[in-house]
Amino acid sequence: MSNPRIVVTGIGASSPIGGTAPESWSALLAGASGARTLEYDWVEQYNLPVTFAAQAAVRPDTVLERPVAKRLDPSSQFALVAALEAWADAGSPEVDPERLGVDFATGIGGLWTLLDAWDMLREKGPRRVLPMTVPMLMPNAAAGNLSLHFGARAYARTVASACASSTESIVNAVEHLRAGLADVVIAGGTESVIHPVTIASFSSMQALSKRNDSPETASRPGSIDRDGFVMGEGAAVLILETEEHAKARGAKIYAAVVGGGVTADSYHITANDPEGWGAARAVKMALEMADASPDDVTHINAHATSTPVGDPNEYVALHHVFGDRIGEIPVSATKASTGHLLGGTGALEAIFTVLALRDRVAPPTINLTEQDPAVPFLISGDPQPLGDGPQLAISNSFGFGGHNAVAAFASV
Repeated sequence: MSNPRIVVTGIGASSPIGGTAPESWSALLAGASGARTLEYDWVEQYNLPVTFAAQAAVRPDTVLERPVAKRLDPSSQFALVAALEAWADAGSPEVDPERLGVDFATGIGGLWTLLDAWDMLREKGPRRVLPMTVPMLMPNAAAGNLSLHFGARAYARTVASACASSTESIVNAVEHLRAGLADVVIAGGTESVIHPVTIASFSSMQALSKRNDSPETASRPGSIDRDGFVMGEGAAVLILETEEHAKARGAKIYAAVVGGGVTADSYHITANDPEGWGAARAVKMALEMADASPDDVTHINAHATSTPVGDPNEYVALHHVFGDRIGEIPVSATKASTGHLLGGTGALEAIFTVLALRDRVAPPTINLTEQDPAVPFLISGDPQPLGDGPQLAISNSFGFGGHNAVAAFASV
C-alpha cells in the first residue's frame, strides 16, 4: 500500500498540569499553570537565581510499582507512565511483536541518575555506585524500556534533538509506518531534568524567566514583557498506526498525522535563525507531505517558549509560509501553562493539537499581558473556536543545535 494514512489511536501524558492526557487537556482549557516554587533544600544551598519550575503534577514513582520505578531514571518512569495510559487508551492492540515499533525521544536523558552517581562516587567510593547506573542514564533508556515492556521488536529508536526531539520522533514514526517497517508505533518523548545544574546553566545563558515572586505568570509567550522560559518535565505518548490496521481492529481514531518536516538551521548552537528559513522549510515540508497548502491550515500550536528572541523569530518563519494570513490563523502557545518540557514538549503539544482538532477549539494562551507588536499572532487568553469543516493543524518544535521539526495533523 503506497503512502498509507497514519492515525492516532491512543494518547497518554504526565505533565505539569495533569497526571493523564485528559486531565492535562482539561487544565489547559481552564487556563491552569503548572509553574510553582521549588520546595527543595538545594535551591537555597546553591543560591539558584531561579527558584521555580513546572514540575509534573503527579510523581511517576507514585504510579509505578516500586521495584519497577527503582530501576528507572525519572525520565524513563515518566515515559512508561504515559505509554501505559496511551496503550490502554488505544485498546491495548494485539499486534505481532515484530510489527510493533518504538520511536521515542529525550533532549538530555538520565541526568538525575548520572549526577546522583557522581555524588555517590565522590562521597562513598566506587563500590557504592549502582550497577544499573549506565542502563538508567543512557538517552535510549526510555525507548529500550518501552520496547521491553510492550514487546516491541520491530525497532526501538531514540532521537535526541533538544527541544525538537519528540516532534521529530513523531515525524520518524510516520515515515517508518509509511515505509512498512511496522503496523503500530509507540511515539513520543520524555524529560526530567529540573536539577540545580540545568537551572544554573539555563540561567547563566539568560534563557529562564526570573519571576521568582510569581511563578504561575512567568511564562508569557507573545507578551511584550516576557523574560524567558519556565522549565517543565514529564512525558507524552501517541499510539500511531496505519488507518487500515486501526479500522481492522475497530479502534477509535482521534486524528490523522498527515505530514512532517525536519530541517536544520546551521546557524548557531543555541539561537535559532532570525530569518527563520529553516523553520519555514520544515513547515513547508510538512504541508507538502500532507498534500496541503498553507491556505488549508486552521490552527497552529506554536513553539513559543516565551524567550525575548525566540518568539519573534518564529513569527518571521511562519510569515514566510503563510504571508499576512498568519494573522488569521488561531495560534496557541501552550508552554504558558505547562512550561517547557524540552525533549518531551513536542509530543505533549502534539496531543494538545490532536485534541484541539477533536474538540474544534484552540486552547488559550495564559499570561498574555500586552501582546508584542513583533509577534502579532491571532492568540488569545480564552479558547478560540475552530469552526466547522475539515481542520488541518501544525505543531512546531525548535531546539538547540538548530533542529526544526514540524508535524501536521488533520481532523477525521
